[in-house]
Amino acid sequence: MTSAGSGLTLLQTCALSLLVFTGASQFALVGALAAGGNPFTAAAGAFFLGVRNAFYGLRLSQLLALPRAVRPFAAQWVIDETAAVALAQPTRRAVRIGFTVTGLSLYVLWNLTTLLGAVGAEAIGDTDAWGLDAAGPAVFLALLAPMLKTATERAVAGLAVVLGVGLLPVLPAGMPVLVAALAAPAVLWATGRRTATAGEKAAEDDVRRADR
Repeated sequence: MTSAGSGLTLLQTCALSLLVFTGASQFALVGALAAGGNPFTAAAGAFFLGVRNAFYGLRLSQLLALPRAVRPFAAQWVIDETAAVALAQPTRRAVRIGFTVTGLSLYVLWNLTTLLGAVGAEAIGDTDAWGLDAAGPAVFLALLAPMLKTATERAVAGLAVVLGVGLLPVLPAGMPVLVAALAAPAVLWATGRRTATAGEKAAEDDVRRADR
């Protein structure tokens, strides 16, 4: 419904869900397009949000051990939910069952609800008048919030918000999310420097105590 309200046709909305089966990337792409962003910039932002699925795939490829011919099809279902269910299973058979059942059920339901939402958006007309333009960001925040468990994760999220919101008035639509992606390496670098400095200080203190 959000993408249809942002100017995408019914066919484009359904194709997006069929081909880009990852909610965060879809919301990022639609949000950038709705704000008037360049399609390539919007696609780049969606791509960076979906990179995490590649890391899931590296681990799942070892656990699933699927035949080479099946892997491209299984890759379409590598998302947060399927990874979480698969990684929680005790045996390879259970991993495969959990991954398949979760992936199939979510893929079917996701695309059915996308179709219903797009049809509903066309039926109600101007979705902005209903406040549905805020649905994408609200859902994304609801998914993200429970994942911020450590101080480092919260720092990354906070810096990303500052960069993304702060640069909205000065950068083209879609670009702030790309710059906000720099929050993770920046925080990790600062954390590494702090840890290294603390280690050096502790080593110096040990040397001083030994000299005494």
